[in-house]
Amino acid sequence: MKPSDQTMIHFYQLLGKLFYSIASIDKTVRKEEIEQLKKIVKTEWIPLENALNEFGDDAAYQIEIIFDWLLENEWDFEQAIPDFKIFRKEHERLFTPEVRILILKTAIAIIAAFSGENKSEHIIISQLKSILQPLN
Repeated sequence: MKPSDQTMIHFYQLLGKLFYSIASIDKTVRKEEIEQLKKIVKTEWIPLENALNEFGDDAAYQIEIIFDWLLENEWDFEQAIPDFKIFRKEHERLFTPEVRILILKTAIAIIAAFSGENKSEHIIISQLKSILQPLN
């Protein structure tokens, strides 16, 4: 059974929080990180599936919308990983190999957009890899 549009919207919102957390882990979100995220959303997340929000826009744009809102409001990122982990367990079917790879690819691209990986970024990527492992 295909997940509802509401489930997909929630999924993309959590991804927006997750990607913001990754970009802001070093206390600064750089222009290059934002540009990298927007590029991947447009080229890879939008074509992935066809869920729509209440305005008829592709639900994957929620990644950018949430990321931008969090950036403007200097959101505290510490809850993103625990929330994402819970969602992952509750919606295992959404996390196909393709989706798990794209999540990790996006996270790594954000980090690589500006001067490579530091210790904090390494830790959050390790946590993300652990969450994305296939569930048994």
